[in-house]
Amino acid sequence: MGNAYCIFCGCIEQASVGVVEKWGRFDRLAEPGLHFFNPLAGERLSGILSTRICSLDVKIETKTKDNVFVQMLCSIQYRVIRENADDAFYELQNPREQIQAYVFDVVRAHVPKLNLDELFEQKDEVAKAVLEELEKVMGAYGYNIEHILMVDIIPDSSVRTAMNEINAAQRMQLASVYKGEAEKILQVKKAEAEAEAKYLGGVGVARQRQAITDGLRENILNFSHNVEGTSAKEVMDLIMITQYFDTIKELGNSSKNTTVFLPHGPGHVRDIGQQIRNGMMEAASAQHVNTE
Repeated sequence: MGNAYCIFCGCIEQASVGVVEKWGRFDRLAEPGLHFFNPLAGERLSGILSTRICSLDVKIETKTKDNVFVQMLCSIQYRVIRENADDAFYELQNPREQIQAYVFDVVRAHVPKLNLDELFEQKDEVAKAVLEELEKVMGAYGYNIEHILMVDIIPDSSVRTAMNEINAAQRMQLASVYKGEAEKILQVKKAEAEAEAKYLGGVGVARQRQAITDGLRENILNFSHNVEGTSAKEVMDLIMITQYFDTIKELGNSSKNTTVFLPHGPGHVRDIGQQIRNGMMEAASAQHVNTE
């Protein structure tokens, strides 16, 4: 049930305060509840004010220091001071217009001192300046300013588009740097992997050749001890001929359609054996020189 009153009595609801006049002059404030008035004595309930918090949204258009036009949405929460409700009732006819005028005045005095980026960073400082000014002025009229919020700052559409493009370009530049660094690391790691693979491949080939050499040496020694009258050279020639024919056999059994032309004949086997022995002797001689 809302406020109800007549010439003789009135009921004032919670969070409200009544203004009672006597013979046209302010007499007292009426608290929530039922009140009786004596019209013969000139008493009457002149009006009722709500003490609830009210909200006022103000949209201000102004210009920053770097000549950017912006729209600022400011939300003001205010209420009537119960003890000073008579001032609020008699002093101001339209408090919303009064508050709006002061907000316009303070915001347009502070924003032109700031660049657009500074305005976004210091919007709380602007709200604080508005709050201080309104508290000082509206307090004398029986109103208390509870909160002031700078809800939104809206630059011109062309400025917003330019800011988004700048931000996108900066992010693309940063992404390119990261992408380049990633590709650099990938190439370095790939080169290191290739170098490691080649090193390990060389170690494997060296070990393979060492194993072949050890096996040949062992075979020659075993053959020389088991078969009397044979020299190491004769055993080596026999092994070379055996390896030669094994190679020819492997080439013939290969399923791939590959044609290989090789000189064939006993003399060629002897030439191959001679070339291998010469190579081994030269390698041994070079190693001996290096050690000296």
